[in-house]
This record gives sequence, structure tokens and C-alpha cells, in this order.
Amino acid sequence: MEETAKIWMNGRLVDWADATVHVGAHGLHYGTGVFEGIRAYETERGTAVFRLTEHLERLHNSARLIYMDLPYSVEELKSATWELIGANELPSCYLRPIAFSGYGQLGVATRDNPVDVAIMAWPWGAYLGEEGLRNGIRVKVSSWQRVGPNVIPHVAKATGVYLNSMLAVGEANRAGYDEAILLTAEGTVADGSGESIFIVRDGVIYTPDLSASILVGITRDTVIQIAQDLGHRVVEKPLIRTDLYLADEVFMVGTAAEVTPIREVDDHPTPPGPVTYEIQQAYLDTVHGRSDRWGQWLEYAPAARAQA
Repeated sequence: MEETAKIWMNGRLVDWADATVHVGAHGLHYGTGVFEGIRAYETERGTAVFRLTEHLERLHNSARLIYMDLPYSVEELKSATWELIGANELPSCYLRPIAFSGYGQLGVATRDNPVDVAIMAWPWGAYLGEEGLRNGIRVKVSSWQRVGPNVIPHVAKATGVYLNSMLAVGEANRAGYDEAILLTAEGTVADGSGESIFIVRDGVIYTPDLSASILVGITRDTVIQIAQDLGHRVVEKPLIRTDLYLADEVFMVGTAAEVTPIREVDDHPTPPGPVTYEIQQAYLDTVHGRSDRWGQWLEYAPAARAQA
């Protein structure tokens, strides 16, 4: 991680090295927190954050699902995001808002613990590598199952949930793969450790529906809309492991991963194809401001909006 000058924390900018929490913070011990991953891109009109409002609304929804009251509104967090980007002079960056139960009681239940809120910003390139974006990555179906909807609210982007993802991707990496795909307890395809899954077969795009214990992905929603606008049929339905092996194309999407082709699943070749690359190009043109077709998803810095 490349350090930057400032982090926004509990209403003010602090030096990177000073953005610390007490070792007794409840969130550290029990994973009681929620977070977002957001990208800001450099465009000809200045810095634009992709679907900033939707991400911050999801942060609030995630907090509600774990009975956490955020002390800052969506609008306040938007202002804080722009303040942070400006302070760090970052034309493009990755943004990590996080809220967690802080130092107070240390029983399992949160009682009078304060809710700490912070936003980090730093430069971050292709999550799965530039080579992966171009030519695809190798993935492994994990032995770890995706947690079920009645185990933990999977719709919440909660910090504790990601222990499940960490185990899966760590297993895949140790076996020499780039990423993992998790299945549900019923054996249907869920998602990657931090990405949504799409396959293409016989000209139709398929993706697991929300019953597969997956996050309501903002990039997933983006790609579905782009694909439909480009004339593709998109079907949300349960998928099984062999659907991955027999697919004409497989790709994964997420804020960090963007649109990344998959070239092998469990050593079964799934060469990237024209549908994947068409959607990838449309997505990258959109987030970089090179196309106005889906320009409504870009939120520009206040100064850029004033000049528009």
C-alpha cells in the first residue's frame, strides 16, 4: 500500500501515521464493522468517483443490518471524500470508507461503544494485475463455502464476513492460482473472494442471483446494465460448478477487479472472448470518462461540476 498524506477520521483530516485506534476497539476483536471499496478516476474533466452515492448508501445499509448507527450522513461522507481526495492531491485513487465499533465495552454485544468512521485514499492499480486484465487469470473453486444468508447478513459488506473470503483466496494463492470462487452449501456458484461472477454460454450471459449469498454488487449492477444496453441477454439464475467449466467465457467484476477475464477454472481452459472484452472496454471507457453513454454514474469533484 502506498501511503498518502492524510486520512479522514471522525470528522477531521489526520496525518496517515496518526490514524490509529485503541487495541481494545470492539471491531478489532469481533469484526463489528462495515466498509466500502470505491474508485476515483482521472478524466478530462477532472477527478470522478464512480457511483459514489450508491457506495455510501450501501455503507449505511450495511450498518443498519448489523444494528450500527452511523454518525455521518451520506452527504457528509461525500463531502469528506472530496476533502480527502483534494488534501492528498490524488487525480485517481482507491477509497476505503470504514465504520466500526470502537473502544468501550469488550463483551461480545456492543453496548455504549462509539462508532468510529474513517476514509482512506491511496493509489492502487489493477487489483488482479495488468496482465490479468489483458489476458485473464487462473481461478480455483475453494473448499471453503460461502457463508449462508441465515448465518450472517451477506447483503452487508461487513468486515467480519471477509474472513470467509480471506480463507478462500489464501487457499487459492497457496495452490498457485490468482483468485478463488466460492460455492454455497447447496453447491451453487456464489462469487469470488471480492468479485461477482459472470459466464457466457451460447451467446447468453449468466450470473448467480442474489439467493446465492452474494453481495448486492454495485459493479455487478453496472455490468448487467451495460451488457443489456449493448444488446446482450443477461439471466440471473443458480449456476453449478460445471457451468464454469463448460462456459464459453468466464469473467469476474468488482470495484477493485473492474472487469477481469478468467482463462482457467480448476485447470479447465476458459479463454477470454469477445463478449468479455466488449463489456470490459465499455466499462473502462465509462469510468475513465471516455464515453458519455453511462456518464450518469460518474460523480465529479465540486470544482469540476462548477466549471461544467
